Amino acid sequence: MDKPFYETDKGKLFLGDCESIISDYIKNNGRKANLLFTSPPFPLSRAKRYGNMTGDEYLEWFSSLAPLFSDVLTNDGSLVIEIGSAWEKGNPVHSTLPIETLLRFKEKGGLYLCQEFINYNPSALPAPIEWVNKRRVRVKDSFTRIWWLAKCPNPKADNRKVLTEYSEQMKKLIKRKFYNSGKRPSEHVIGEKSFFVDNGGAIPGNVIIAANTAGSGSYFSYCKENDLEIHPARMSDDIPNFFIKFLTDENDLVIDPFAGSNITGAVAESLNRNWMSIEIKREYATGSKGRFV
Repeated sequence: MDKPFYETDKGKLFLGDCESIISDYIKNNGRKANLLFTSPPFPLSRAKRYGNMTGDEYLEWFSSLAPLFSDVLTNDGSLVIEIGSAWEKGNPVHSTLPIETLLRFKEKGGLYLCQEFINYNPSALPAPIEWVNKRRVRVKDSFTRIWWLAKCPNPKADNRKVLTEYSEQMKKLIKRKFYNSGKRPSEHVIGEKSFFVDNGGAIPGNVIIAANTAGSGSYFSYCKENDLEIHPARMSDDIPNFFIKFLTDENDLVIDPFAGSNITGAVAESLNRNWMSIEIKREYATGSKGRFV
């Protein structure tokens, strides 16, 4: 296995394609990952600088990675993938390619779909421009799908690690210990003492609101100072932060096979997790060093 492009106290970034590097890692390392978290190139109809495929080519390529990704995970490990929407070229019609890719990936990897999440970006720009801005026949896409898959039906997970603050109304309810209990129209039965216990916070839903508007910080400064291209498809750190907390413990191993600006590695390091990231483009790998200065 090649030497890392750079490393930190908790992790390593490798320069190259994920297939060969993960294959070498599996052969040469006994330790497996507790979480594989990534946002691969989306199956867009228009080519991007960071590289992407479309149609059957994308479907075959990405689904072929499923057995490899599964092999690098512990038996109770998780695989979390963010995939954006795709449109049919030349038509105001959503492509079913992301859904087809999920089903093929799940089948080839022998995986379970634990839950689907939505990453809602309230500041998303209007797109596709032709149908949203010019012809005004569609509304803007403002979310991406996040799939949580695993090798077993019950992987390691603990939602107590990602509790959100109680609403003011809930805080008052816990304090006064009185509410309207009984059967609801939905047929749910709310017990007389069901909400008396303060569990430290509310269980979050499967919609993550993350406005990806960051335009400053060490990563941006480092890229500008070294005349490096800023990665055009950066992820909000809220997303890896949620899943790394939810699905791993301190000192577990997190792998990102499509690192980009390596936000996964940076968040993993801040949460005291070990990490391994892979990026195929040298300029993006170089720029990602700015996450750790």
